Amino acid sequence: MANSIRSPASDSVKDDSTALFASDEARWQAVVDRNRAADAYFYYSVSSTGVYCRPSCAARLARREHVRFHASSNAAESAGFRPCKRCKPDRPPLYEQQRDLITAACRWLEDAEPAPSLDELAQAASLSRYHFQRLFKAAVGVTPKAYASLQRAQRLRSQLASGAGVTDALYAAGFNSSGHFYAHSTQQLGMTPSEFRAGGNSVPIRFAIGQSSLGAILVAATAKGVCAILLGDDAETLLRDLQDRFGGAQLVGGDAAFEQWMAQVIGLVETPASALDLPLDIRGTAFQQRVWQALRAIPPGSTVSYSEIAARLGLPKAARAVAQACAANAIAIAIPCHRVVRNDGALSGYRWGIERKRLLLEREGAL
Repeated sequence: MANSIRSPASDSVKDDSTALFASDEARWQAVVDRNRAADAYFYYSVSSTGVYCRPSCAARLARREHVRFHASSNAAESAGFRPCKRCKPDRPPLYEQQRDLITAACRWLEDAEPAPSLDELAQAASLSRYHFQRLFKAAVGVTPKAYASLQRAQRLRSQLASGAGVTDALYAAGFNSSGHFYAHSTQQLGMTPSEFRAGGNSVPIRFAIGQSSLGAILVAATAKGVCAILLGDDAETLLRDLQDRFGGAQLVGGDAAFEQWMAQVIGLVETPASALDLPLDIRGTAFQQRVWQALRAIPPGSTVSYSEIAARLGLPKAARAVAQACAANAIAIAIPCHRVVRNDGALSGYRWGIERKRLLLEREGAL
């Protein structure tokens, strides 16, 4: 009888078929790949050396039969293994240390007025200006200066929405120069301050409703670009959705030129692997914008999981938040949340309906 090799033990790692790295094979492949995303999920030990490591450890690859997997550093140490001196698995992982630094910087930028400078932020994190800015942008998606500007704009929106006068609101939000503010107000608010304070009543949004092979489709656009592509079963429901999203705007039926935009979007429905050659007006929180940017980087014909998107953002435990950001996406197909699936490959969580998701992926050749 042929000899068989017993798979090394996985003493306390949950075998959840819907989780990342659920099988020993997947965990071993992560170790071979030195996959940093796996650091949040398990550790591995080597019986021939008596040490345990993170999956991303740069140490020489051990032989498979000497490797065991553990759910935590405590589990590995309880099994008699000591921490690797190279990857230091008994300490917080580097991504957690960096995350904590960036989180503290974000809180400082949100609360302080005036906003701290890049030098002050870097010094507080004990990092160089270059290294800190690079880490911050990789984690948040924008530079510290841009993040501070977004926070001021958010405070301004709150002040205006509460009924404050424009001048009082801009100073309360941290704008020290009214001239500088008015030069950038439309970019930060999407409209002039007076229009925003009035609820956006004078801001026109063109829209058109048509039919596609996926059912009813609504396309809407501001002067900046397409702000909504909504799919559904009937036109009335889609129009109510648009009204709820842009309650203060002036909805205007699209003209002949806008019908050409509509035709391009319907063409995208039929061939979702193609690119939409139209400007987009993407509105959302900083985190949502990071998720949507990651979605647009997914190649046609392929899929990724919510956990994989979270790992690409440097937030491996934020899969639920990624799913919520996908659900908040109002620009269907052009921001391809249909390419995100569960960890086990199953289709779920598509706000426009699972069957539409399946058809889009089939048309791209992903199923």
